[in-house]
This record gives sequence, structure tokens and C-alpha cells, in this order.
Amino acid sequence: MQKPLNYRFYATLLDGYQNYLSSSEIYNKYWGFSDEPELSEEEFEQKQFQSLIDRINRVPFDSEPADQGTAFNEIVDCIILKSKSTKMEVESIKQLDANDKEITVAFKATYNEREYIFPAVLCFEFANYYKGAIPQVHVESTIETKYGVVLLYGYIDELMPLAVCDLKTTKSYTVGDFKNHWQHIVYPYCLNQNGNSVFDFEYNIAVINRLKSGAVNWETHTEYYAFNPEIDIPRLTKHVEGLIEFLEANKHLITDKKIFNQY
Repeated sequence: MQKPLNYRFYATLLDGYQNYLSSSEIYNKYWGFSDEPELSEEEFEQKQFQSLIDRINRVPFDSEPADQGTAFNEIVDCIILKSKSTKMEVESIKQLDANDKEITVAFKATYNEREYIFPAVLCFEFANYYKGAIPQVHVESTIETKYGVVLLYGYIDELMPLAVCDLKTTKSYTVGDFKNHWQHIVYPYCLNQNGNSVFDFEYNIAVINRLKSGAVNWETHTEYYAFNPEIDIPRLTKHVEGLIEFLEANKHLITDKKIFNQY
């Protein structure tokens, strides 16, 4: 007999919980050596706490960096699938080359009333790398904890035959920035629980900086991870149990009961 489902966690919610746990580390990375920090460490931890509560309650938020990442991902998916977007307006920007041949030099996406322009060479670099991938694959699986059964789920950006790829955009990057994220554990876990032996994971990172002139500078990086069930499943279970304890301790603040599998 199937055990009842007690909680429902999406993969990036585990990242939000990790950010809260790592409040002190994050604070010191950005403001630890500042004589006049924007916030005190206590204020920053409270901000992280509220951000996690808002995420759990699915409070709408406006984020230009997040929208840029969504727009870039959508353009790459449109190129891979050779299809038009159903989520936003995407158009190619063309010009004539030295031989009067029309070529695509950039792509423009309009999303949440913002326009994002990306160099075509950057978009094609990612789309060519993901050739043969299946974009936006929903995965889910249950995991048993000492507090009950939890459904883990999420969307894989690009599923390759032998690897999971997650596309990230950012303004700055340091090697290992995503080591404490949980997508590289949750997604392979879900795939393997459903009989798909995929263990390799890549964060493919586009560092994008827009100049006042309108030009765009970029560079790309990749972080590789290999899913190890013997090590990663106990780690995942412990992290999930920690989030459950956080939820139960702050249950009076939770307004969206879907996380408790209540509708």
C-alpha cells in the first residue's frame, strides 16, 4: 500500500532554505569587509528568513535578473525546437553583412514588460551545445523521511541523453558558486527513482553584463557534478528533514498549504 504524501517541495525551494541556513556565510562574502554594510548580519538573516517564508507562500515578486534568465532560456529553447515562444514575444534582429546577406545578430525577448537583447552568437553557442536535448522536462519522485513522505519535483532546463543541464545567467561568477545548490542532487535523484540512469549534471553559466552604450559583454562557465546515491541521498534526506522542521516551527506563518499537500 502506498504511503500518504505529507509534503511537496520543489527543487529550488531547497535552495531557498539553503540560502537561509547560509545567511552568515553569504553576508560575510558580500559585506564582511565593508566599513559601512548595507545591513547588519542580524538584519540580513531576518531578510533571508522572510524571503524563504515568502517563497513558501508563493508571494509574487519582481526580479529583473530572474526575468533575464527566463528570457534567455526561452530564446535558447526556441532555437533548439525551431519554434515560436508561447510564453513571451521573441524576435530576431537582423542586419546585412559585407556581402549584403541578411544575418541574425541578436535576439530580443519581451517579458513582464521588459525587453532583453542577447547577442545571437551567445544564444547559438548554448543552443548548439544543447543540440538533441529535451527542454523543460518535469520530473518528480518521493523521498521517505522520519517525518513522512515528501514529493520532490521541478523542471529540468535541458535534458541531454546522459546529463542534466541547468542554464544560469548572472552578472558575476566565482568557481563553485553553485556547489551548495540542490538541483544537481534533486533532478538526478528523481530521474533515477523513475528508472532513468542519468548521473551527470552541469550548471551552464552565462555571465552577462550590459554596458551603458548598449553593448553586451559575456563569458561562459560550466560546473560539473556527478550524482552519487550512496552519499547524496542521505544528504538530501537530511536537508529535506531540516526544511520540514523549519516549516513546522513556523507553521503559523505559512498561508499556502500546498506545501503540506493540502488544497
